[in-house]
Amino acid sequence: DIIRTIRDPEKPNTLEELEVVTESCVQVQEIGEDEYLVIIRFTPTVPHCSLATLIGLCLRIKLQRCLPFRHKLEIYISEGTHSTEEDINKQINDKERVAAAMENPNLREIVEQCVTEPD
Repeated sequence: DIIRTIRDPEKPNTLEELEVVTESCVQVQEIGEDEYLVIIRFTPTVPHCSLATLIGLCLRIKLQRCLPFRHKLEIYISEGTHSTEEDINKQINDKERVAAAMENPNLREIVEQCVTEPD
């Protein structure tokens, strides 16, 4: 429910409407007392999607802000659905790269537009 309303950076649709994320792409596993591993696998609309990293960043930021429990978060592109999936998976799961990206005012503004709930 948390990620279904994230908007695509280029289109007026949500990631759910574009089938970039679906309910079946989310796994939650208990890894300790009151701590969970959340794994998201998303599918870009095209194999060369230039915004796949940005979509992964939006997923991470929204979940970090909204999950009501302690968690470890892993976000991946669905296997075989993007030409540079390995590089993108490394980027969106690297805390330093995520922090650096969110320091960029232009990038932060785009992420905020994508993750802010519609009125």
